[in-house]
Amino acid sequence: MTNPIRITKRADLSRRNEILIRLLAVVLSIVCAGLALMIMGLDPIKIFSSIIEGCAGTELRIKQTIVKAIPLTIASLGIIVAFKMNFWNIGAEGQITMGAFGATLVALNVPPTTPTAVTLLLMFICAVICGAIWAFIPAIFKAKLGTNETIFTLMMNYVAIKFVTYLQYGPWIDPNGGGFPRIAQFTENCILPSVLGVNIGWIFAIICVVLVYLFINHTKTGYEITVVGQSYETARYAGMNISKIIVIAMLISGGLCGTVGMIQASAVEKTLVATIANGYGFTAIITAWLSKLNPITCVFICVAFAALIQGGAYIQIALGVSSAVSSVVQGLILFFVLGSEFFIQYKVSLKHKDKEVA
Repeated sequence: MTNPIRITKRADLSRRNEILIRLLAVVLSIVCAGLALMIMGLDPIKIFSSIIEGCAGTELRIKQTIVKAIPLTIASLGIIVAFKMNFWNIGAEGQITMGAFGATLVALNVPPTTPTAVTLLLMFICAVICGAIWAFIPAIFKAKLGTNETIFTLMMNYVAIKFVTYLQYGPWIDPNGGGFPRIAQFTENCILPSVLGVNIGWIFAIICVVLVYLFINHTKTGYEITVVGQSYETARYAGMNISKIIVIAMLISGGLCGTVGMIQASAVEKTLVATIANGYGFTAIITAWLSKLNPITCVFICVAFAALIQGGAYIQIALGVSSAVSSVVQGLILFFVLGSEFFIQYKVSLKHKDKEVA
């Protein structure tokens, strides 16, 4: 029996229809999430309203949403740079962790009397270097030996996390921690200041968005990264050094993720813990894809995801429901929104048998 469904690639789709498809996907995701919540015996209206209240109900909750959007945005920018080149960097989690390690290395060794500006600058530089090095390792293997970067970067996440766990339980354990496996809290000169009630990381995020946008769209290297992502053969024909481009892109990607580690260690945790990345490196993969690798769009997607994360934490406390409820809502929204990309790229129709003409 022949397949009655025919799938063809769309030649063109108007901007209006593309927006309509995306909006329809969001509406359907909310409807299905509501049905799933009802099956679990929960009131979907109450859950959705509580999520909104949890992320934007008070000034403090709005600030917490922004705090969660900061690392997600910068990590997503790092992912975008790598993905533009079709280098599947799944190692942002490890690069964030190593960036936090670099910042902590400085924080634990500078005298408390060192000026805050000097200390923070040194922490930032060291975090960027450590994140970039952690990204450089799989990049050079990919460039020279053609290794699979997906598996390589993924495995390096766990190496970074276990390395920090070793420090936390061993060489860097706080002697004043009463035997509890923790690293000492940062001194005051190692803490990022706040602007408008939120750590200064939000200013870093805005600067990074502008710089990455300009880099990708208005520099020679950014253009080369895009060309390599579209076709290796075209890049070779144009005389581009593909190995060099891969390494440069990943150094930038890792450096951005390392910046996230510095912000998390200095402004949020105020120390180093093995879970410092908090899943932002993995979530950034999703937000980068949803933004279609556009740095500007990425900001809005990341804020929306941060709102879901903050709202999910709120309903867990306020309503006493499992945080998995928020994950179910996130998962269904992702399923429909990502699924809408298929219908934007392809047209689905039913086959009809050709009628014989007498």
